[in-house]
Amino acid sequence: MTSRRDFLALAPGLLAPLSSMAQQAGTDSMLRFNTTQGLIDIQLYDTGAPNTVANFLGYVRRKSYEGSIFHRSVPGFIVQAGGFAYTDASRGITAVPAQVPVINEFSATRSNVRGTVAMAKLGGNPNSATNQWFVNLANNSSNLDTQNGGFSVFGRVTTSGMVVFDAIARLRTIDYRARSNNGALGELPVVNFTGTTVLPDNVVRVLSVTELGSPATLSDSDRVFNYLEATYPQFASPADSGSGNALGYYYRYYRGTNSYVGTQGGSVFYLVPALSPDITRLGSLADWLAIAAAEGY
Repeated sequence: MTSRRDFLALAPGLLAPLSSMAQQAGTDSMLRFNTTQGLIDIQLYDTGAPNTVANFLGYVRRKSYEGSIFHRSVPGFIVQAGGFAYTDASRGITAVPAQVPVINEFSATRSNVRGTVAMAKLGGNPNSATNQWFVNLANNSSNLDTQNGGFSVFGRVTTSGMVVFDAIARLRTIDYRARSNNGALGELPVVNFTGTTVLPDNVVRVLSVTELGSPATLSDSDRVFNYLEATYPQFASPADSGSGNALGYYYRYYRGTNSYVGTQGGSVFYLVPALSPDITRLGSLADWLAIAAAEGY
Protein backbone atom coordinates (compact mmCIF):
# COMPACT_ATOMS: atom_id res chain seq x y z
CA MET A 1 0.00 0.00 0.00
CA THR A 2 1.26 3.49 -0.83
CA SER A 3 1.54 6.10 1.86
CA ARG A 4 1.33 9.86 2.08
CA ARG A 5 4.99 9.90 3.01
CA ASP A 6 5.87 8.31 -0.36
CA PHE A 7 4.07 11.13 -2.19
CA LEU A 8 5.63 13.80 -0.01
CA ALA A 9 9.12 12.44 -0.67
CA LEU A 10 8.68 13.31 -4.34
CA ALA A 11 7.80 16.94 -3.76
CA PRO A 12 10.95 18.68 -2.40
CA GLY A 13 13.25 17.68 -5.23
CA LEU A 14 10.74 18.76 -7.83
CA LEU A 15 9.77 22.03 -6.26
CA ALA A 16 13.14 23.58 -5.48
CA PRO A 17 14.52 24.05 -9.02
CA LEU A 18 11.20 25.26 -10.42
CA SER A 19 10.17 27.85 -7.88
CA SER A 20 11.06 30.73 -10.20
CA MET A 21 9.71 29.16 -13.42
CA ALA A 22 7.09 31.07 -15.41
CA GLN A 23 3.55 29.94 -14.70
CA GLN A 24 1.60 31.62 -17.46
CA ALA A 25 -1.14 29.55 -19.05
CA GLY A 26 -0.63 28.39 -22.61
CA THR A 27 -3.35 28.46 -25.25
CA ASP A 28 -2.85 24.97 -26.69
CA SER A 29 -5.44 22.44 -25.58
CA MET A 30 -4.76 19.02 -24.09
CA LEU A 31 -6.31 15.57 -24.50
CA ARG A 32 -6.22 12.65 -22.10
CA PHE A 33 -6.19 9.10 -23.49
CA ASN A 34 -7.07 6.57 -20.81
CA THR A 35 -5.56 3.31 -22.09
CA THR A 36 -5.12 -0.20 -20.77
CA GLN A 37 -1.45 0.68 -20.20
CA GLY A 38 -2.07 3.99 -18.40
CA LEU A 39 -2.87 7.64 -18.99
CA ILE A 40 -1.48 9.45 -22.02
CA ASP A 41 -1.85 13.25 -22.11
CA ILE A 42 -1.25 15.01 -25.41
CA GLN A 43 -0.76 18.75 -25.80
CA LEU A 44 -2.19 19.82 -29.17
CA TYR A 45 -0.63 22.50 -31.35
CA ASP A 46 -3.89 24.36 -31.94
CA THR A 47 -2.24 27.35 -33.58
CA GLY A 48 0.62 25.61 -35.35
CA ALA A 49 -1.45 22.92 -37.06
CA PRO A 50 -5.09 24.07 -36.86
CA ASN A 51 -6.53 21.88 -39.62
CA THR A 52 -4.80 18.75 -38.37
CA VAL A 53 -5.90 19.43 -34.79
CA ALA A 54 -9.48 20.03 -35.95
CA ASN A 55 -9.39 16.75 -37.87
CA PHE A 56 -8.07 14.89 -34.83
CA LEU A 57 -10.61 16.45 -32.49
CA GLY A 58 -13.35 15.45 -34.92
CA TYR A 59 -12.48 11.78 -34.37
CA VAL A 60 -12.25 12.35 -30.63
CA ARG A 61 -15.66 14.02 -30.44
CA ARG A 62 -17.28 11.32 -32.56
CA LYS A 63 -15.77 8.86 -30.06
CA SER A 64 -14.07 7.09 -32.96
CA TYR A 65 -10.97 6.45 -30.87
CA GLU A 66 -12.75 4.83 -27.94
CA GLY A 67 -12.02 1.12 -28.24
CA SER A 68 -9.27 1.78 -30.78
CA ILE A 69 -5.96 -0.04 -30.42
CA PHE A 70 -2.27 0.69 -30.77
CA HIS A 71 -1.79 -1.54 -33.78
CA ARG A 72 1.84 -0.94 -34.72
CA SER A 73 4.94 -0.77 -32.57
CA VAL A 74 8.46 -0.34 -33.90
CA PRO A 75 10.82 0.08 -30.90
CA GLY A 76 13.19 2.99 -31.34
CA PHE A 77 10.98 4.46 -34.06
CA ILE A 78 7.20 4.87 -33.55
CA VAL A 79 4.00 3.56 -31.96
CA GLN A 80 0.93 3.96 -34.19
CA ALA A 81 -2.81 4.03 -33.47
CA GLY A 82 -6.17 5.36 -34.61
CA GLY A 83 -6.99 3.12 -37.56
CA PHE A 84 -8.35 -0.01 -35.89
CA ALA A 85 -10.54 -1.00 -32.96
CA TYR A 86 -11.21 -4.15 -30.96
CA THR A 87 -14.38 -4.00 -28.91
CA ASP A 88 -15.38 -7.68 -28.77
CA ALA A 89 -14.07 -11.09 -29.78
CA SER A 90 -16.94 -11.87 -32.16
CA ARG A 91 -16.05 -9.06 -34.56
CA GLY A 92 -12.31 -9.09 -33.93
CA ILE A 93 -10.17 -6.16 -35.06
CA THR A 94 -12.14 -3.78 -37.27
CA ALA A 95 -11.31 -0.57 -39.12
CA VAL A 96 -12.14 2.80 -37.57
CA PRO A 97 -14.27 4.69 -40.15
CA ALA A 98 -12.17 7.33 -41.86
CA GLN A 99 -13.36 10.81 -42.78
CA VAL A 100 -12.16 13.15 -45.54
CA PRO A 101 -8.34 13.45 -45.61
CA VAL A 102 -6.76 16.54 -44.13
CA ILE A 103 -4.35 18.84 -45.99
CA ASN A 104 -0.77 18.25 -44.87
CA GLU A 105 0.51 20.93 -42.47
CA PHE A 106 4.12 19.87 -42.09
CA SER A 107 6.47 22.60 -40.88
CA ALA A 108 10.18 22.42 -40.12
CA THR A 109 9.38 24.31 -36.92
CA ARG A 110 7.40 21.23 -35.78
CA SER A 111 9.89 18.46 -36.40
CA ASN A 112 9.41 14.73 -35.80
CA VAL A 113 11.50 14.52 -32.64
CA ARG A 114 10.93 12.21 -29.67
CA GLY A 115 7.58 12.69 -27.99
CA THR A 116 5.85 14.45 -30.87
CA VAL A 117 2.55 13.27 -32.36
CA ALA A 118 2.10 13.18 -36.12
CA MET A 119 -0.39 11.94 -38.70
CA ALA A 120 0.21 8.76 -40.66
CA LYS A 121 -0.59 8.82 -44.38
CA LEU A 122 -0.36 6.87 -47.60
CA GLY A 123 2.95 6.68 -49.44
CA GLY A 124 3.31 9.20 -52.24
CA ASN A 125 0.35 11.29 -51.09
CA PRO A 126 1.15 14.09 -48.63
CA ASN A 127 -2.53 15.00 -48.23
CA SER A 128 -3.88 11.55 -47.35
CA ALA A 129 -3.95 11.63 -43.53
CA THR A 130 -7.28 10.62 -41.99
CA ASN A 131 -7.54 8.85 -38.61
CA GLN A 132 -4.19 7.14 -38.04
CA TRP A 133 -1.60 8.88 -35.90
CA PHE A 134 1.72 7.96 -34.33
CA VAL A 135 4.13 9.03 -31.63
CA ASN A 136 7.84 9.38 -32.31
CA LEU A 137 9.88 7.28 -29.86
CA ALA A 138 13.12 8.84 -31.07
CA ASN A 139 14.36 11.79 -33.10
CA ASN A 140 13.04 10.81 -36.53
CA SER A 141 13.45 14.22 -38.11
CA SER A 142 16.09 13.16 -40.64
CA ASN A 143 13.66 10.56 -41.98
CA LEU A 144 10.09 11.73 -41.44
CA ASP A 145 10.65 15.45 -42.06
CA THR A 146 11.99 14.82 -45.53
CA GLN A 147 9.69 12.24 -47.13
CA ASN A 148 6.17 12.41 -48.58
CA GLY A 149 5.92 16.13 -47.96
CA GLY A 150 6.96 15.71 -44.33
CA PHE A 151 4.82 14.12 -41.63
CA SER A 152 2.69 16.75 -39.96
CA VAL A 153 3.40 17.07 -36.24
CA PHE A 154 0.34 18.42 -34.41
CA GLY A 155 1.11 17.79 -30.75
CA ARG A 156 3.42 16.42 -28.10
CA VAL A 157 3.07 13.78 -25.41
CA THR A 158 3.79 14.80 -21.82
CA THR A 159 6.67 13.20 -19.93
CA SER A 160 4.39 10.86 -17.99
CA GLY A 161 2.65 9.87 -21.23
CA MET A 162 5.97 8.96 -22.82
CA VAL A 163 6.55 6.54 -19.94
CA VAL A 164 3.42 4.73 -21.15
CA PHE A 165 4.57 4.78 -24.77
CA ASP A 166 7.97 3.40 -23.82
CA ALA A 167 6.17 0.60 -21.97
CA ILE A 168 4.10 -0.15 -25.07
CA ALA A 169 7.30 -0.24 -27.14
CA ARG A 170 8.70 -2.89 -24.78
CA LEU A 171 5.76 -5.24 -25.39
CA ARG A 172 6.23 -8.24 -27.64
CA THR A 173 4.97 -7.74 -31.19
CA ILE A 174 3.52 -10.37 -33.48
CA ASP A 175 2.78 -10.61 -37.19
CA TYR A 176 -1.00 -10.94 -37.16
CA ARG A 177 -1.62 -10.19 -40.83
CA ALA A 178 -2.46 -13.70 -42.02
CA ARG A 179 -4.65 -14.62 -39.05
CA SER A 180 -6.61 -11.37 -39.18
CA ASN A 181 -6.61 -10.87 -42.95
CA ASN A 182 -5.37 -7.37 -42.24
CA GLY A 183 -2.15 -6.23 -43.88
CA ALA A 184 -1.61 -3.44 -41.35
CA LEU A 185 -1.08 -5.74 -38.38
CA GLY A 186 2.45 -6.95 -39.04
CA GLU A 187 3.88 -5.35 -35.89
CA LEU A 188 1.01 -5.68 -33.42
CA PRO A 189 2.00 -5.18 -29.74
CA VAL A 190 0.39 -7.79 -27.51
CA VAL A 191 -0.09 -8.33 -23.79
CA ASN A 192 -0.01 -11.82 -22.22
CA PHE A 193 -0.64 -13.46 -25.59
CA THR A 194 0.03 -17.19 -25.76
CA GLY A 195 -2.62 -18.60 -28.11
CA THR A 196 -3.34 -18.20 -31.78
CA THR A 197 -6.23 -15.73 -31.67
CA VAL A 198 -5.75 -12.25 -30.25
CA LEU A 199 -8.47 -11.31 -27.76
CA PRO A 200 -9.42 -7.82 -26.53
CA ASP A 201 -7.33 -8.22 -23.38
CA ASN A 202 -4.28 -9.03 -25.51
CA VAL A 203 -4.08 -5.64 -27.19
CA VAL A 204 -3.44 -2.12 -25.94
CA ARG A 205 -6.81 -0.36 -26.11
CA VAL A 206 -8.04 3.19 -25.67
CA LEU A 207 -10.75 3.12 -22.99
CA SER A 208 -11.77 6.78 -23.25
CA VAL A 209 -10.58 10.15 -24.48
CA THR A 210 -11.20 13.34 -22.51
CA GLU A 211 -10.64 16.94 -23.56
CA LEU A 212 -8.85 18.61 -20.65
CA GLY A 213 -9.09 21.98 -22.34
CA SER A 214 -6.58 24.79 -22.67
CA PRO A 215 -4.62 25.85 -19.58
CA ALA A 216 -5.87 29.39 -20.22
CA THR A 217 -9.43 28.22 -19.54
CA LEU A 218 -8.68 26.27 -16.35
CA SER A 219 -8.12 27.32 -12.77
CA ASP A 220 -4.59 27.01 -11.38
CA SER A 221 -5.84 24.24 -9.08
CA ASP A 222 -7.34 22.21 -11.94
CA ARG A 223 -4.12 22.51 -13.92
CA VAL A 224 -2.22 21.06 -10.96
CA PHE A 225 -4.81 18.32 -10.40
CA ASN A 226 -4.54 17.25 -14.06
CA TYR A 227 -0.77 17.09 -13.76
CA LEU A 228 -0.82 15.08 -10.53
CA GLU A 229 -3.31 12.56 -11.92
CA ALA A 230 -1.13 11.81 -14.93
CA THR A 231 2.21 11.85 -13.16
CA TYR A 232 1.31 10.06 -9.91
CA PRO A 233 -1.54 7.64 -10.71
CA GLN A 234 -0.42 5.44 -7.80
CA PHE A 235 -1.56 8.24 -5.48
CA ALA A 236 -4.25 10.02 -7.49
CA SER A 237 -5.96 7.68 -9.92
CA PRO A 238 -8.21 9.51 -12.43
CA ALA A 239 -11.11 11.41 -10.91
CA ASP A 240 -14.61 9.99 -11.36
CA SER A 241 -16.06 13.48 -11.40
CA GLY A 242 -14.95 17.07 -11.61
CA SER A 243 -13.61 19.32 -8.91
CA GLY A 244 -15.75 20.51 -6.02
CA ASN A 245 -15.77 22.71 -2.94
CA ALA A 246 -16.08 21.61 0.70
CA LEU A 247 -14.92 22.98 4.05
CA GLY A 248 -12.99 25.75 2.35
CA TYR A 249 -11.07 23.41 0.03
CA TYR A 250 -11.25 23.14 -3.75
CA TYR A 251 -10.61 19.44 -4.36
CA ARG A 252 -10.90 16.24 -6.36
CA TYR A 253 -11.63 12.78 -5.01
CA TYR A 254 -9.95 9.65 -6.40
CA ARG A 255 -11.90 6.48 -5.88
CA GLY A 256 -9.08 4.21 -7.05
CA THR A 257 -6.81 5.28 -4.21
CA ASN A 258 -9.54 6.59 -1.86
CA SER A 259 -7.69 9.88 -1.67
CA TYR A 260 -8.22 13.60 -2.06
CA VAL A 261 -6.08 16.37 -3.50
CA GLY A 262 -7.16 19.90 -2.72
CA THR A 263 -6.07 23.50 -2.55
CA GLN A 264 -6.69 26.21 0.00
CA GLY A 265 -4.97 29.51 0.77
CA GLY A 266 -2.29 29.06 -1.89
CA SER A 267 -1.25 25.55 -0.79
CA VAL A 268 -1.80 22.02 -2.12
CA PHE A 269 -3.01 19.32 0.27
CA TYR A 270 -3.38 15.53 0.20
CA LEU A 271 -5.64 13.28 2.26
CA VAL A 272 -6.04 9.49 2.48
CA PRO A 273 -8.78 8.81 5.07
CA ALA A 274 -7.96 5.09 5.17
CA LEU A 275 -4.42 5.86 6.33
CA SER A 276 -4.88 8.93 8.51
CA PRO A 277 -7.40 11.68 9.23
CA ASP A 278 -4.61 14.24 8.89
CA ILE A 279 -4.61 16.56 5.89
CA THR A 280 -1.01 16.95 4.70
CA ARG A 281 0.41 19.97 2.91
CA LEU A 282 2.33 19.04 -0.25
CA GLY A 283 3.69 22.50 -0.98
CA SER A 284 2.63 25.80 -2.43
CA LEU A 285 0.18 26.00 -5.30
CA ALA A 286 2.58 28.35 -7.12
CA ASP A 287 5.41 25.82 -7.03
CA TRP A 288 3.23 22.94 -8.19
CA LEU A 289 1.75 25.15 -10.91
CA ALA A 290 5.25 25.88 -12.21
CA ILE A 291 5.86 22.15 -12.57
CA ALA A 292 2.52 21.59 -14.26
CA ALA A 293 3.00 24.55 -16.60
CA ALA A 294 6.39 23.21 -17.70
CA GLU A 295 4.59 20.10 -18.92
CA GLY A 296 1.93 22.06 -20.79
CA TYR A 297 -0.83 21.83 -18.16
